[in-house]
Amino acid sequence: MGKIDGFLKIDRQLPNSRNTDDRIKDSKEIYEPFEESKTRDQAARCMDCGVPFCHNGCPLGNQIPEFNDAVFENDWERAIQVLLSTNNFPEFTGRICPAPCEASCVLSINKPAVTIEHIEKSVIEKAFEMGWIKPQIPKQRTGRKIAIIGSGPAGLAAAAQLNKTGHSVTVYEKDDRIGGLLRYGIPDFKMEKWVLDRRLEIMKEEGIEFITNVEAGKDISAVELRNEFDAILLCTGSIVPRDLPIPGRKLEGIHYAMEYLTQQNKRVAGDKIDKSEELLADNKHVIVIGGGDTGSDCVGTANRQGAKSVAQLQYRTKPSETRGKSNPWPEWPMTLTTSSSHEEGCDRNWSILTKEFVGDESGKVTGLKIVELEWVSKSEYIEIPGSEKVLPCDLAMLAIGYAHPKKEGLLEYLGVDLDLRGNVKVSGWQTNVPGVFAAGDVHRGQSLVVWAISEGREAAKAIEEYILGESKLEAKDSSEMLMS
Repeated sequence: MGKIDGFLKIDRQLPNSRNTDDRIKDSKEIYEPFEESKTRDQAARCMDCGVPFCHNGCPLGNQIPEFNDAVFENDWERAIQVLLSTNNFPEFTGRICPAPCEASCVLSINKPAVTIEHIEKSVIEKAFEMGWIKPQIPKQRTGRKIAIIGSGPAGLAAAAQLNKTGHSVTVYEKDDRIGGLLRYGIPDFKMEKWVLDRRLEIMKEEGIEFITNVEAGKDISAVELRNEFDAILLCTGSIVPRDLPIPGRKLEGIHYAMEYLTQQNKRVAGDKIDKSEELLADNKHVIVIGGGDTGSDCVGTANRQGAKSVAQLQYRTKPSETRGKSNPWPEWPMTLTTSSSHEEGCDRNWSILTKEFVGDESGKVTGLKIVELEWVSKSEYIEIPGSEKVLPCDLAMLAIGYAHPKKEGLLEYLGVDLDLRGNVKVSGWQTNVPGVFAAGDVHRGQSLVVWAISEGREAAKAIEEYILGESKLEAKDSSEMLMS
């Protein structure tokens, strides 16, 4: 490692965020520019530890100390080669990954972790700036055809891997644009969509075929897919949202979080939204039910739309600001996190039970009846007497997760087995139906983008082994798209 005592002499530093009053007026990414020399200083904090637990923390197995060292040495070309050997899309993960690698960083035992996510983003953006990221068109085709159903991160990663070794890949997407969760689930203030479009243009030039507005199992039958392709990969995600079956649920103004986020992303992209279908928080009392990242994204979106107030409710107790004894390093820290959206304005509430939505004579929601909870154990609570009240609510978002993939249609027609949670059951990434594979949330359940990319890569290797008997792909070691 270039700077042996860097972790002792250099403090953790990240790019500053734009002023909250300014950034809620637009949908641009929130961070200000960061000097390259400062990024190199941050890379110097990497300890070159004997056992780099960050490798284990990263679902992709990124070779983090190696690209940190290259950045410190100002060898950006080596850094991008190392990074792309395990990660097809560091421009995505460098922006939206919660960085489990940083939670596993050895330095984080008693100091702030290395800024791995920021360094990753800096490496890929430097590579684009220098013109090193170019289409890599296969020299020859194998004649084998693979259909990928769903264009989210798992589907895109698998498509990139399979195309690279010469297979013909067709990606089917039911929506009007490619990207899945990356397109319509992630707000632009976290990842502007030019980042996605830039990568998709490269993939198209490499020969991957993208077909939009086609729902597999409906617009193209399962039989047609089986007849036309040598293998099928299901990457349709876990899209059935969990509901909140309490009195008043049918009142107007109560929506699933993804309905709200998708519409806003379309609005930011320039699409015209029918007046009768508009979901807008302007001058409304907004309540977001659910304390995860999706709920946080709703908070940030509501602030940008001019909400009168924004409250976020969570069922569980408020997390500690430090690790507990039962949650030691290098586990993922179950500690309090404050997102950029929370910083922009949000009344956060924990240990809250939602009792009933209240509405007016016209059938519109006007309030939410809640009660405060006292947790007597991890699984048992009591309602605190006298704590029941009605919060003003003109617009409510349900951000309480997803139950399982959509079973009706393609999964049903293909006859794939499901596990006890309702997700697609696989063995070696293949379902019970020969030639039909699954990866990402459709198999794993609701999870992280980085896990989806990892599973897409693993499934691609399994597919190649199925159709050829062997694979040239190494899911944890595949240099991609770099030309010097």
